[in-house]
Amino acid sequence: MAKPLGFEKPLGMRDILPDSLAKQRHLERALRHCIDRWGYEEISTPSLEYYDTVGAASATLTDRMFRLLDKQGHTVVLRPDMTTPIARVVSSLYKDVPLPIRLFYQANVFRAQEKEAGRNAEFFQTGIELIGDASEDADAEAIALAVFCLRAAGVETFRIAIGHVDFVDGLLEEEIADEELRSQFRNFLYERDFVGYRQLLATLDMSDDARNRLEALLRLRGDKGKIAEARELTVNGKARRAVETIASLWDALEAYGVTEDLLLDFNLISNLNYYTGVVFEGYAADLGSPLLGGGRYDHLLAQFGRPAPATGFAIKMDRLLQVTPAMKGQPTTRVLLCYTVERRREALAEAQLLREDGLIVVTRLIGNEDELSDSEKAGYAKVICLTKQEE
Repeated sequence: MAKPLGFEKPLGMRDILPDSLAKQRHLERALRHCIDRWGYEEISTPSLEYYDTVGAASATLTDRMFRLLDKQGHTVVLRPDMTTPIARVVSSLYKDVPLPIRLFYQANVFRAQEKEAGRNAEFFQTGIELIGDASEDADAEAIALAVFCLRAAGVETFRIAIGHVDFVDGLLEEEIADEELRSQFRNFLYERDFVGYRQLLATLDMSDDARNRLEALLRLRGDKGKIAEARELTVNGKARRAVETIASLWDALEAYGVTEDLLLDFNLISNLNYYTGVVFEGYAADLGSPLLGGGRYDHLLAQFGRPAPATGFAIKMDRLLQVTPAMKGQPTTRVLLCYTVERRREALAEAQLLREDGLIVVTRLIGNEDELSDSEKAGYAKVICLTKQEE
């Protein structure tokens, strides 16, 4: 017989204790209130999905999914993201709903860990999907809403970096013919390993002009002025079109008045292969990993039979908890009301009246001779004891 695991939890799983969960719920309410006002409707999808539909279409690698067999022998997965299930819904239950469609969610997703690396296997997200609008204004709406969400959550210092997948791909294609080599450069950019990028670049036999262009890519991170610098690096092709898209997008974002919280990053790379255009990531002070991520994914819905452009983002709630201040508000008085059997009816009626007055009341049955210790009274602003002797 196997030895019980006692207090152990499956790899990557964690308990959320009351104080942290109360703060998370507070943040969820703040985000929901913000997103509601932009016309998005909340959706919920099952935790389990068929692998052959949602699992196969997801950008999450198969070895990162929790896979199970149901009693009918079908392979199912714990949802690895929310974007793919929503694409399934929009293409089936919402097939007759006219586009564009605005949906949002607050849900947990699951991604398996091979070894303990400080990452969660189950984590919570708040996100939005804007489906059916291919314009730069739709991208601008998603980015602006992400800014307002972080403000509503109380994140004090943050920046959202904006890039375009075609800029890096296009520039690399202009100078490097070998796809495997281009993939190595993309990996270095995704890992933000600029030293490795430069070392690989130094090994290539190419013209000084080509080398300088690929070196200049690393400096394309900053304000609006980087658009002109990016134009100078490109010829008429994929990379140039990406620059013009970013230029139009920035004009729309200026109209929203959010550019003070944004920066351009033309070497931004995502690890999700379904992104097809504008991509963005949010960073907060003193947080080493992205707080949110999003972008345009115009090919995903075609896999479910309803081709449509789409964009969206997801906020990682566990990281949001780390960078937001403690909850503010009026402290609620906690009362401990103890009673004996003889005074139960009176005590419980009084407890309800106190709750209606806005107090938190914890009730406890005690014996006539019981006395509460200091540790039992700790945490309560007031202790009321209704016992037989007080009659």
